[in-house]
Amino acid sequence: MSQETTLQAPGPNGPLAGTLLVPPVPGAPVVFIIPGSGPTDRDGNSPFGIRASTYRLLAEDLAARGIASLRIDKRGLFGSHHAIPDANAVTIDDYAADVRAWIGVLRQRTGAACVWVLGHSEGGLVALVAAQQPGAICGLILVATAGRLLGQVLRDQLGANPANAVLLPQVEAVIATLEAGQRVAAEEIDPALRSLFRPEVQGFLIDAFARDPARLIASVPGRVLILQGLRDLQVGRVDAERLGLARLEARLVFVDAANHVLKAVASDGRSDNIAAYQDPDRPLAPGVVDAIAGFIASNTESR
Repeated sequence: MSQETTLQAPGPNGPLAGTLLVPPVPGAPVVFIIPGSGPTDRDGNSPFGIRASTYRLLAEDLAARGIASLRIDKRGLFGSHHAIPDANAVTIDDYAADVRAWIGVLRQRTGAACVWVLGHSEGGLVALVAAQQPGAICGLILVATAGRLLGQVLRDQLGANPANAVLLPQVEAVIATLEAGQRVAAEEIDPALRSLFRPEVQGFLIDAFARDPARLIASVPGRVLILQGLRDLQVGRVDAERLGLARLEARLVFVDAANHVLKAVASDGRSDNIAAYQDPDRPLAPGVVDAIAGFIASNTESR
């Protein structure tokens, strides 16, 4: 039976917290799961209506295939709330530093020579930045990761919903201002957009908008898997293909039925797709774990 334990790593002002799941396999490879955007917890859930438990399910499915995993709470949030006083006062570099701290802890705890780093959504950008100083990273697994500048991805996400049509001119103005490295006063933002562009997170957005994932992946050493669901409403084939073109030796895998939280979605309908974000009992899409486990196994054997 797999063993689950709470693990800590040093943070700036207090400990970072996560959950380590280890299968009963000597020398099991280890995957570090970096969560996506916003207040997403170690299981892949958020107070903003996401209850898919994607990272918990992923960890359990990987353990069933003999692969250990660590899933974490980001600095300033949940079990890592003592790490910094303000969870919004972060940069991508801060999160990348935490990745490197966790890798050190994982190697000491498990005896692994290196750790596989899996970034989901925004976590993929963090993984790419962390891997610029590779250290003991076996390779990267980029799941539902934007391949374009995040400002453009956000424009497309908001523009895809017809209900946002009246807001799009302001969306463009706010994103363009942040891309220029400038902040936008709260009173200048439509109330419907304030939760997304609130002043507390604008520093992070300015930093994130300046990072080009395709440029970053081109300079990452080691093996890379790019995994993209074709029923993803947030990033899509164009993102995975842009990453793949920038890193031709990467393995590129498309999963037909997977949405952004890697759940199986039976049709292209938006309602079923969104419902999957709130369904912890819905399984991960067929092919997701097979692709990840197969990539790790094939590259572990060849190391």
